[in-house]
Amino acid sequence: MLRVLRPLIERTTWRRWSHLVVGGALLMPYWFFTISFTPLLPIGGAVVKFVLMLLVLPGAATFVTGLVPTVRLLEGALAKELLNGPAAAFVPEPGRSWESRIRAAAWFGLHLFGGVVVSGLSLAVPPFAIVMLLAPAVSWDTRFLDTWGWENAWHQWPAPLIGLASLAVLLALIVGAGTLLSRLAPWFLGPSAAERLADMEARAVRLAERNRLARELHDSVGHALSVVTLQAGAAGRVLDSDPAFARAALGAIEESARAALEDLDHVLGLLRDDPSRPAPQATLQDLGRLLEQTRIAGVKLDAEVGPEVEQVPAAVSREAYRIVQEGLTNALRHAGKVPVRLRLGIAGERLEMEMSNPLGAPRGEGAGHGGGRGLAGVRERVLVLRGDMTAGADEDGWRFCVSLPLRSGT
Repeated sequence: MLRVLRPLIERTTWRRWSHLVVGGALLMPYWFFTISFTPLLPIGGAVVKFVLMLLVLPGAATFVTGLVPTVRLLEGALAKELLNGPAAAFVPEPGRSWESRIRAAAWFGLHLFGGVVVSGLSLAVPPFAIVMLLAPAVSWDTRFLDTWGWENAWHQWPAPLIGLASLAVLLALIVGAGTLLSRLAPWFLGPSAAERLADMEARAVRLAERNRLARELHDSVGHALSVVTLQAGAAGRVLDSDPAFARAALGAIEESARAALEDLDHVLGLLRDDPSRPAPQATLQDLGRLLEQTRIAGVKLDAEVGPEVEQVPAAVSREAYRIVQEGLTNALRHAGKVPVRLRLGIAGERLEMEMSNPLGAPRGEGAGHGGGRGLAGVRERVLVLRGDMTAGADEDGWRFCVSLPLRSGT
């Protein structure tokens, strides 16, 4: 019994009923308009005009109205708010293609004509049910019953059952129609295949941009903080014994911090959609400063960089700089101030990079820290340029090799 009465007290039932009633109300202007001029048409008889007046012309008018892009947006918002269920999941949008507009027009007609049926029955059935429920307790007009030949055939005892049955049928119709519309709304008002594809592409672009910003923060700011930590520790230890080195280390700290702030300011400007923020464009031409800062941090760096690397294409140069930066950062974080060997040069049509450091060296300040995202970021940069990368431990320690084509397709 409770399961039968549950739709009667559920909020969703009456929200969906209100959605249908709104559809019935929206159909009224179309009916009033067609009722006004259809009798003047010099075609057909009364039956033809009746069908035209109540079905054909209002249906055509609602379909044309549904083709307006804004109708899809408004109907989607109404369905999302009142139908709940599957309809609550999609985002209302105006029709951007003829396919979506046609589906929205079909939905608009379904909503209005289905709504007018439910609205009409909602007005007619409750009074009828009340009359049926009260029939055994009132005196019927015998002249009315006699006119129809019902005076001796009319039995009032089943009248309450008929009234209750009519209310049950109306409730079932409201629940069924509301549930059906809720399930159909995503198909009629949801995105088309082309719109879903465009949305997925936009999400992919946003995700790629977020990943790029994350790489920039990790590589630039992360490297600067690692170097600053070691430089500050080295300067503190020799502050009294070697003031010149301490001053150089403090100068390097200032430069590293300033560069990190510029990178951070650029990334924050991108997040705020501020195009006035110039992008830092460190390339292999700036590699000397990066290596010098690493040496000031106390790292014994053996670097062989071919002079021709400064002439590589700008896109490759920028990514290669970040890759070298991340390789040095990994060595500082995970092994400390160990000797690092860097080889960078051009072989044929590719930029070849190799970086290695021993694993068994004592760990210094800042060693062993980091979230483990550095190599993943490097791998993403290498894949974008269609290069090759290997990284791992061997008998001599940790080795990190990258090969990048100087031109796309090579």
